[in-house]
Amino acid sequence: NIVYSLSAYPFGKMSDRMSRYRLLTGGMISLIVADLLLAVDGHWTIFFIGIAFWGLHMGMTQGILSALIADTAPEELRGTAFGFFNLVSGIAMLLASIIAGLLWDFVGASSTFMAGAVFSLLTLILLYSRKQPTT
Repeated sequence: NIVYSLSAYPFGKMSDRMSRYRLLTGGMISLIVADLLLAVDGHWTIFFIGIAFWGLHMGMTQGILSALIADTAPEELRGTAFGFFNLVSGIAMLLASIIAGLLWDFVGASSTFMAGAVFSLLTLILLYSRKQPTT
């Protein structure tokens, strides 16, 4: 939460001056790094560095996702767009939590974070497989 709190404002400010998709990419890369570090059964310092990268990911992506919704939704449908985004996000988090719990219980903790890294990488591939606006 500390890293998230400290990074959200600067990255939000940066998103007003540079490509939000580039910042979203940086946030997804931070999440991949966090997942890989948390998958390693290493020293507690590795664990805390992984948590810091997770906070950095949150600081880089959460405000930017909201800004991208506001940028792309027609003005008369912005409320609907935010509602739909939160509905889909909630369903995705529920499914991800179920998958993570099953992986944790049946395969192990490391597999949960490795799967997170794979899903994040797939997200980046999908993001760049589409033509990006200049926002």
